[in-house]
Parts: sequence; C-alpha cells; structure tokens
Amino acid sequence: MTKIIAVSNHKGGVGKTTSVANIGAGLSYLGKRVLIMDLDPQSSLTQSFGINEPKFHLYGTVKGEYPLTPISIVKNLEIVAANLDLSSAEIEFGLEPGREYILREILEPIKEKYDYIICDCPPSLGLLTINALTAADEIYIPLQAEFLAIKGLAKISEIIEKIKKRLNKDLIIGGVFITQYDSRKVLNRDVAETIKNYFGDKVFKTYIRDNVSIAEAPSTGKDVFRYDNKCYGSQDYMDLCKEILKKDKPAKKIEN
Repeated sequence: MTKIIAVSNHKGGVGKTTSVANIGAGLSYLGKRVLIMDLDPQSSLTQSFGINEPKFHLYGTVKGEYPLTPISIVKNLEIVAANLDLSSAEIEFGLEPGREYILREILEPIKEKYDYIICDCPPSLGLLTINALTAADEIYIPLQAEFLAIKGLAKISEIIEKIKKRLNKDLIIGGVFITQYDSRKVLNRDVAETIKNYFGDKVFKTYIRDNVSIAEAPSTGKDVFRYDNKCYGSQDYMDLCKEILKKDKPAKKIEN
C-alpha cells in the first residue's frame, strides 16, 4: 500500500529539501519504490539531482498538458520535477473549485506504482503546501535544534488541525526529525529535549547531525549516499530511513 508523506515546515532553512532527497534515496536503496515530488517553484529538489531544465514537470501536468511524468534518478527512485512556472499555480488556480485536491487527483492514476511518495513542500502555507497536506497520509516535520524552532511549534500544530478539520481528516503527524544537530552545543541539546517533550513519541530517535557532506552533495547532483557513503550524513539518513521502515512495518498478529 502506498504511503504519501508531505515534508513540511513553514520556516525555511531547516533541511527540508535535503531531507526529502536523502530519505527518498535511502528508502530506494533499501528496496522501496519511491517517488519524490518537488512542489517548490524554486525547484531546489529538482536541481539537487542535476536536473536544470526538465522537459516534463509538475506545472505542465497541473495545466493539463500531459500526465504526471516522473524522471528516473537511480533504481527505485524517481522525481516529479518543478520549475519556476509552478509559482503561477497559486494565482491561476486560486479561485478554482476543489483547488485543494488537484495534487490528490493527479497522483491517483500512478500512486500504486510506489511504496512511498514524498512531497517537498514550499516554505510557505500557500496552495501548493495545502495540496500536499490534503493528498498526504502523514506529515513529517523537520526541525532545527535552535530557539526559533520552538517558537513555531504551536503554529505547525494549528495548521495541521485546520487541514484535518476542513480537508483531510485522516492526516496525522507521522514523525518529527531534528536536523543540523551538534551534541556539543548546550542549546541544541536543550531545544531537542523541548521538541521531544512537545511531540512525544512522534520524534524520531535518529538526529541528523551537522555535516558538510550533506551540504556538498547537491552541488554534484547526487544524494549524500552516492556522494560520500561513509560520512555522518549518510549514516544518519540511513538510520532514519530504517527507523521509518520499522515504524511502518505492520505488527505481527498474535495467534491464539
């Protein structure tokens, strides 16, 4: 059964796009069929894999020019690309009936091809993010272990509750993961503890440590595993992917 995940945080700079790229890649290396979707007009996720001028992209599909056309990256991993034209979608479809369900509708014909569909949301609360949250089964929230992350916790929870009430009653917080973590910093440790107290068992045990290879990998058009499979970033994202799979694994039935 396909699981659709929206990775979202209205605060920028939290490692959202990097995490979508590396969680998607990590799950594919673990044998899962993964589609990652770039919903951000800045197209950072698309460019992270060396795709600069995609022939097929999400905006073309939304406009009805062609069906959703993923681009293959490596075995088991495909991407729906974005480009700057996607920024027009907010205006063009702003008054269209059912505009919040556009993404859900275009995913329907192909979603069963994948085990995971992971959406990289823009750092805003506009129509594209709302579409992702409406289509998703779960939301994953990346958070930096810094003071400003705490200030946004209530806002994130408020948004999710509104989406659940009005558009997608089945949406849940599937997980919260901490990025750019440095255990040597007291502030990082204190904020991480606050995040755990707030979200409880929703917080993944794996923290993504601050690591230069994570930042360098997109400049080569590669995920962190292909760039440097022995760095902290590779270790952490692989551990996170394994934790995701363990969480999603159905519990065994106990026979009487």
